[in-house]
Amino acid sequence: MRFSVRFLGCKVSQADATLIRDALRDAGHVETVPEAAEVHVVNTCALTVEAERKSRRQANRAARSGRVFVSGCAVNLNAAQFGGDGVTTLPGSADRAAQEIVAILGGGRPHACADDAPRARGRTRAFLKVQNGCDARCAFCIIPTTRGPAESRPLARVLAEARRRLAEGHPELVLTGINIGTYRDPGSGARLADLVRVVGRLEGLARLRISSIEPGDVDDALVAAIADTPAVAPHLHVPLQSGDPGVLRAMGRGYTVGEYLDACRRARAAIPGLNLTTDAIVGFPGEDEAAFRATARVAEDLAMGKVHVFPYSPRPGTPASGRPGRVPPEELRERARRLRDLSDRLGFAHRTRRVGGEDAVLVETVHEDGSRSGLGADYTRFVLPPGARGPGELVPVRVAGVAGEHLRGEPLER
Repeated sequence: MRFSVRFLGCKVSQADATLIRDALRDAGHVETVPEAAEVHVVNTCALTVEAERKSRRQANRAARSGRVFVSGCAVNLNAAQFGGDGVTTLPGSADRAAQEIVAILGGGRPHACADDAPRARGRTRAFLKVQNGCDARCAFCIIPTTRGPAESRPLARVLAEARRRLAEGHPELVLTGINIGTYRDPGSGARLADLVRVVGRLEGLARLRISSIEPGDVDDALVAAIADTPAVAPHLHVPLQSGDPGVLRAMGRGYTVGEYLDACRRARAAIPGLNLTTDAIVGFPGEDEAAFRATARVAEDLAMGKVHVFPYSPRPGTPASGRPGRVPPEELRERARRLRDLSDRLGFAHRTRRVGGEDAVLVETVHEDGSRSGLGADYTRFVLPPGARGPGELVPVRVAGVAGEHLRGEPLER
């Protein structure tokens, strides 16, 4: 049958969607564009109430043109919200969802392909899910409810998928999970640092990235693995959430501001050219102006390359949803604006410091004017002139200047 798969939310959701797509293709079904599909798979998100609403809308829209299978976090949280004829909800893991869909649809035509199917050429990065679930209980987060306890994929399965992605033409892999710092191979006990070293040596890999990681997991072993493995990108995304001690405790984050600063500084000292980025929640209940300024101060002190700013919104079912001390909406918007402005200034400063150096850009897009864009090693976005290599190619460049939110790269070879 002709199918399409779409996802909402994070990199883990994207990795889950890829797993389901692989299962359907391996069973002989034909991937195509949504407009031509008989079967639609929607992998949902439940991080916020708005994410749930978007998930329902995607499922309802897909149901107008074929059979729909709905999986992911919003289904795990409340499957009943996805009703209607032709809609099948699949709570549980992506592996289970993939098995159930294949069992229901049966086998397709071996090695079938469609003229309008998404093309393999120009692939860039693939998201490699190594872990699922989370044992932390942050006061604002619903994910432990939707994903369950932390569970690591066996190292052999991770390596098998990594080799498959490389064989498909992805030069870059991204290790991802809900809380990847908790990775433990069920058989050998290998940890994330060991996984980084093993995957980082795979033949055909140009670059390896590590997705968001908690500050307590940025330990000496992981820092050494990143520094010692040439393929690993010099970028860490370490969520801060708040720079105020009282707010951090109320959030249940499990670390102090001092511990956060120490982890980031140790990593930067050991990893040449490390770009640090972060997440911050503004307007958490009880946050006052001084607490907000403390968050901004940590971002400045660490010269973050980017701060992803999330205005707090209560998530029913989480401990924080009933906390007193809600920040008025107008003040919430103003704090978010101020922190985004700071992030813009910090990002510009980071890009300016890069001018005159060299990098290797993984090309993602060719624009109408012939120019190219893609990501450098430290996750800074570049624009390249017409005539540079195409999508999926790694282009050595000299950093020639700043172009808005991009760096301007001049290829060192044509």
